[in-house]
Amino acid sequence: MSWWRAVIEAGAVAGNGGRGDESEAFHQADLVEGSELESHALADRAAIRVPSASFLNGIERWSVVAYDGVVQIVNAYVAAAVRRRDARGVLHTTGELRRSFAIAPRERMRLPVRQALEAAIADIEDVDGDLVDQPARYLEMIESTVRRTRAHLERELAEDAVRDLGDDEWLVLDGLLSRSPAVAKHPRTLGVIKSHGAQFLEGRGLERALTLPAGHRTSVFAVRGGHTRTEVYSWYLRLWPWEGNDLLYGLLRVEARADTETIRRATELSGWLWAERAPLATPAARWDRLLYPLHDVEEYLNARAPRAPGGSRTRLRARLPVGGAGA
Repeated sequence: MSWWRAVIEAGAVAGNGGRGDESEAFHQADLVEGSELESHALADRAAIRVPSASFLNGIERWSVVAYDGVVQIVNAYVAAAVRRRDARGVLHTTGELRRSFAIAPRERMRLPVRQALEAAIADIEDVDGDLVDQPARYLEMIESTVRRTRAHLERELAEDAVRDLGDDEWLVLDGLLSRSPAVAKHPRTLGVIKSHGAQFLEGRGLERALTLPAGHRTSVFAVRGGHTRTEVYSWYLRLWPWEGNDLLYGLLRVEARADTETIRRATELSGWLWAERAPLATPAARWDRLLYPLHDVEEYLNARAPRAPGGSRTRLRARLPVGGAGA
């Protein structure tokens, strides 16, 4: 029996899975390549060298499974894995972490429901009950708690992975390098960011980034402060043509070590990442911004994850690429 069934039998009401949203603010970036942000074409695909690499990704799931009055009790699951590509192109898991847990403000729960929860599951993330009477803000706090837990697993795996990298091997992770100084300062790590809630450019620079052609990158800029803890160098890279879709279609932001060598190799590294867009990462949501090896890690984790309440796993409809330059 799932742990939340015991909570419901103790008097809680079944939930149907509420979710929250997140937003990020503007962060100032300083250009470190050239005098203004420009578009740089990548090398011909035939000239692109694909290095030895490992890939790190994570997943998160959470849903409201019960109510004790207005207290929303949440079932959460997070997992992360590193998979190394061998000489034949096959990915093998070299590290994996997972956590399945409940989230609840125990001090706001009725005693019988609280006791049933504590008897049914050992891993409970206790949260502040002050926001219980503000359901939208409460779910934002839950979302933040789950994301923070996932980020902790990913950081732990990344720090282990960089210690084990071979002399010419790279680590590519889905998300920010800058959460970990050890990872951000390593000479062969790349962070690939698909979400663009945080804005780093404005004016003409922003326009050039958002209308970047497929197979091109922007100039490199430094990212410091704000949501980052360690300075990194960053740039935008377009995997697929945005024309006929939207401005964020196929657009990635890349993070790498803050070093002049990163600027020198930005086009080379971008060409490698561009090559990793194939085969297509469908039917994943935002497949247009998902490198296939990172999709492989995600699929590996999804296959090993427990099913959500009701046994469903929702997939969003994928958009196939519209023909154009670089398609």
